[in-house]
Amino acid sequence: MRDILIEAARTGLYHARWTNRIHDEWTRNLLARRPELGSRLGRTRRLMNEAVQGCLVAGYKARIDGISLPDPEDRHVLAAAIHCGADTIVS
Repeated sequence: MRDILIEAARTGLYHARWTNRIHDEWTRNLLARRPELGSRLGRTRRLMNEAVQGCLVAGYKARIDGISLPDPEDRHVLAAAIHCGADTIVS
């Protein structure tokens, strides 16, 4: 799924955006299930960032405290989406 979404973003079908914190979260969760992938995930992260021009969202953290969600740990995702004007969140 990741490869399809990255390629769609590269071709201009949509604008993919994420944060370093989102990277940290998906790598931590994947490593919990697949620890043997440990050494490869840093490369995957780097390649994702290189593949999609302007993908990293910064400057969103000030919005986090003003967001209320059932799971407070998800607020950073919504804050980043609001900050960059995203229409959709793919998780």
